Amino acid sequence: MPLISDPKLLTGYEHAEDAGVYQLSDDLALVQTLDFFTPIVDDPYLFGQIAATNSINDVYAMGGRPVTAMNIVCFPIKTMDKAILRDILRGGLDKMREAGVLLLGGHSVEDNELKYGLSVTGLISPTKILMNRGAKPGDQLILTKPLGTGVVSTAIKAGAAAPEMIRRATVCMAALNKTASEMMLAAGEIHACTDITGFGFFGHACEMIEGGDVGLNIKASAIPVLDGVQDLIETGYMPGGLYRNRNFRIHQIQKAPSCPDWIYDVGFDPQTAGGLFFSLPASLAPSLAARMRQAGISDAAVVGEVVLDHPGRILIE
Repeated sequence: MPLISDPKLLTGYEHAEDAGVYQLSDDLALVQTLDFFTPIVDDPYLFGQIAATNSINDVYAMGGRPVTAMNIVCFPIKTMDKAILRDILRGGLDKMREAGVLLLGGHSVEDNELKYGLSVTGLISPTKILMNRGAKPGDQLILTKPLGTGVVSTAIKAGAAAPEMIRRATVCMAALNKTASEMMLAAGEIHACTDITGFGFFGHACEMIEGGDVGLNIKASAIPVLDGVQDLIETGYMPGGLYRNRNFRIHQIQKAPSCPDWIYDVGFDPQTAGGLFFSLPASLAPSLAARMRQAGISDAAVVGEVVLDHPGRILIE
């Protein structure tokens, strides 16, 4: 599709940003995003929470403050109890309240396949937008949530995920990036930011360096991963999206012999409502990651650095 050009459109879909930003005045801009998907857990209330979180988090990834939302619902009203829909919407509403987001309404259609999500609008200063590009040589990289939710979701569908694993993955996916975003912004000097969702860790990391003059070095042992995911991957529970992500980005990823095969696979795992991934000066990164862990973001970790050695490519070692 042709790109849209408008001086007030500060960022759109030309660089695969997490949300679009439209300038209203010298000091105010709108952040807008939309996402919805089919259930990935059995509990309708938790599904509603996860879907709402996944949508709202895109505004946090731009450095914005989400303020309003509208529901998007596809529901098989003739074959499924309306109580299920009520629980889904209740889960989404509770997560919106946690984020300080006002639900304005929405739209529903009858569909044989259940789907739910949100369109979300946020606010931001035009001078403080965080793009998924702009990482600088010498920066360090922080990831705020563990990887592996796609693998766990695949295991859930196959009946192979243990209850505690399901609980941990669900808590992870339903966690807003609100506190992480606030702490990140308070630290200052954030050069690039995105959140890890359907394209996987490597896919979104590649967006950060694509077409630029920097590359990334990632430390495999530093990447937070959900407990039990290694066993699932080595048993063969990998989602189709993992293979698609790998086929698309494999030419940009160099795997060192020291990197375990299963960690390499996790890097391509499509995530739902994943964590923030951002670059900032090395002098600030370790202390910020530590403060995040103290604030309850228990998996926040420095996972790598920005380098000049191999522009447009990622080395995982």
